[in-house]
Amino acid sequence: MNVVVAGLLLLGSGGKDPGGSGGQGFQDGRTAGVRLENSQIVITGTGLNGKSDGYRIKRPCWYEPAKSAEDMLANQQQVRDWWFRYTPGATEEKYQEFLKQFKDKVGKPGRWWSPAYNGADPDGVSCWNGLDAFVWVPPGTTPPSGITIAELVEIARAALTVPEPKIQLNPDAKSYVNLPTWVWLDGIGAPTRSVTATIPGFMSATVIATLRDVKIDAGTTADRAEVKEECGPGGRPYVKGGAFTCGVRYLRASADQPRDLYTLTVTSVWPIQVQDNVVPFAYDPVQVAATRDVEVGEVQSTVRRGTP
Repeated sequence: MNVVVAGLLLLGSGGKDPGGSGGQGFQDGRTAGVRLENSQIVITGTGLNGKSDGYRIKRPCWYEPAKSAEDMLANQQQVRDWWFRYTPGATEEKYQEFLKQFKDKVGKPGRWWSPAYNGADPDGVSCWNGLDAFVWVPPGTTPPSGITIAELVEIARAALTVPEPKIQLNPDAKSYVNLPTWVWLDGIGAPTRSVTATIPGFMSATVIATLRDVKIDAGTTADRAEVKEECGPGGRPYVKGGAFTCGVRYLRASADQPRDLYTLTVTSVWPIQVQDNVVPFAYDPVQVAATRDVEVGEVQSTVRRGTP
């Protein structure tokens, strides 16, 4: 991409990205599922700002619909002073020659497309630099490297997050050998999360994650713990006299374990659907895990000798 031309596009939109960065999925330091740069894509939904499984989109850069012929011409005319300041050997004749490509498109059907990229991908910037600063696209067509509905689904998927599970146990502070330890999740809220990626006025794609299952790892081997996983979407809160179907029955005390504890891991499982099946994608579920330390003691009994 020509650096001067890219700079003109940038300044022509008020010093911001052309069209603005539309949104992002999650951001944790330098780690992110998707961070849109120079993009008009808007990301919305209930599936943002939770816990991600780190899914990444396959292609880190693309062209997407941008300005009309009239708007693009106006944009380039607005940055005339900048063009003369930073273009080597700039003359009025060269500037008019530069503008001609935009003037020639005014009144013709079509739209300029511009490059965008995923800033969360380490290859995003280099990929973006390999694209032209703008391409003219006739109506009803997609240019090579142009974004597709399938890639828009990918962006929504990469932005998707789910709540991090908070493990609840009964008994909570300490369990005992052969005593059922009930397991359920707290703070999940609605069992469905969705993310929509939209190019306003062009196309939109939505992915939906629904909490369906819970997996339990007792933190030890099968000869030391019996695991029950008929848990439903969020586990089984303790009910006095209820059937024990979700949790762990530890068969041996934790006194011989590191720190005298078992580490219990509970994983929430969220299968994914693409709304309206706009693309035939079959994604693996989002799986998010949490851990709790569990102390398991021996049941103590006291035998009293009767008085003769």
